[in-house]
Amino acid sequence: HSQTSFCPHNNKQSTMMESWRVTQFCCSLLLIGKGSQTVSSFSSLQPLSISSRTNSVDTASSTSLYGVRTAFRRARDSVLSRERTDKDLKEGIAFFYDRSSKLWEDVWGEHMHHGYYIPEDRTDHVQAQVDLIDEVLKWAGVDDGKSPKKVVDVGCGIGGSSRHIAAKYEGSTAQGITLSPYQANRGNELATEQGLSDKASFQVADALNMPFEDSTFDLVWSLESGEHMPDKTKFVQELMRVAAPGGRLIIVTWCHRDLELGEPCLTKKEEKLLAKINRAYYLPRWCSVNDYVKLLDKEGALDIKREDWSYIIAPFWKAVIKSSLNLKSLVGLLKSGFTTQRGAYAMLLMLNGFNSGLIKFGLITCTKKELEKPSATPLTE
Repeated sequence: HSQTSFCPHNNKQSTMMESWRVTQFCCSLLLIGKGSQTVSSFSSLQPLSISSRTNSVDTASSTSLYGVRTAFRRARDSVLSRERTDKDLKEGIAFFYDRSSKLWEDVWGEHMHHGYYIPEDRTDHVQAQVDLIDEVLKWAGVDDGKSPKKVVDVGCGIGGSSRHIAAKYEGSTAQGITLSPYQANRGNELATEQGLSDKASFQVADALNMPFEDSTFDLVWSLESGEHMPDKTKFVQELMRVAAPGGRLIIVTWCHRDLELGEPCLTKKEEKLLAKINRAYYLPRWCSVNDYVKLLDKEGALDIKREDWSYIIAPFWKAVIKSSLNLKSLVGLLKSGFTTQRGAYAMLLMLNGFNSGLIKFGLITCTKKELEKPSATPLTE
C-alpha cells in the first residue's frame, strides 16, 4: 500500500530469532496437546467466515492434514506477527467483534470507542465516551450550521454513535454499517429499546463497497473504524462518494505518527509493536494522519482540518485495563475465547504505543464540493 510509511528491515539475525520462536511455539503445541485434540482445539479458536460458522461439519475427517496445516500456518503467522490477507482481515474482524462486543457492552455500555478526558482525572467513563462524540461534532463545526438530516456511521459497532447523533439533531436519521452480524443485530435491538427504530438502523456491509447511492449523506461519520481498512485509498474514495455535495466527512482514527522530513519509514522497533497489535485486533498496515490528508486532498475535499487528540484520550486505556480487574470482567473474558483474550492483552501494547508517541488519535474533517450552479443564460433580443 503506497500510502503507508513502511520500509522492510533486512536482518538475518532477526529472521533466525523468528524461526526459533516458531520452533519453540510448535514444540509447545506437541508437548501440551494430545495429537489431534490439540490441533482441533487450537483450530476452533481461529477466526472463521460468517458462512463457515453457520455450517456444521459433516465428517470427522475435518481434522485432517488440511486442518493441521491451517493450524500450523495460523500459529506460525501469529508468532511472527505477520500481516493477514484482506480476506482474512474481513473474516477476522467479523469474528472478533461477534465474540467481544457483548463483553464490552456488559462492562462499558453501548459506546465502543475512546472517551473525552478533560479534565484528565475524570472517572465517569461512560459519559466521557458520550462527550467524545459531542466534542468531535463541535470541533468539526457540525453544531455551527444546519443540523445533518442523513447520517451514515461507517464501522458503527453496536450503534452508540448513530443513535446518539440521530437523537441529538431534530429530523436526523442514521444508518450504520459493520462487518459483524452480532453488532448489526444488537444495534437494531437497542434502537428499538430506546424508541429510535424509526431514526437509526444497522446492517452488515463492507465499508470499501457501501450499499448506498452516490451523494446520499450530509454527514459521513467514521469513529475508530479507519484503522481496520486494508485499502485506505478506497476507504476515502467511498466516504467521498456517498457524501452529498456540501456534506461533511469526519474521520476519527488510530494512526501512527507523522514521519519527520527525510525519514523514510518508522523504526524497526515501532513496526514490530504495530505488527503485534495488528495480529490481536485484525488490523492492516497503519498510516499517518498526514497520509489521510493527502488522500482527501487528492479526492478534491475542501476545508480539510486535522488535529491530534492523543492527550485528550490518554487516560482511556488505563481505565479500560483497570475495569477488567474484577471478577465479573475476568469471568466474561475467560468465556469469550482466545481471540478476545488476545485483544485484552493488546491493550497493554496500545498503551505502550500511545505513551511512546508512536500511536496517535487523529481527527480529520472536510467537506465535499458543492455542485456548481449553471450560469444564467443571457437573454437575447
